[in-house]
Amino acid sequence: MSSEQVNNPMHGKTLEMILNELVAEYGWEELGKRITINCFNINPSIKSSLAFLRKTPWARKKVEDLYLRT
Repeated sequence: MSSEQVNNPMHGKTLEMILNELVAEYGWEELGKRITINCFNINPSIKSSLAFLRKTPWARKKVEDLYLRT
């Protein structure tokens, strides 16, 4: 393991794992209030949210930042 990964809380976490943990913590409604993106507010699902987040770097960053604060 490289030294810069030792203290990285994101190391080994997939986007799907992060999203599942956030949904378990907040639920879709609260998640949609904290991060205002349609995939959390309109017919949300893990699959559709992952598709959006993987192609939208700014939204993925917001999700990762919320995860780090949680």
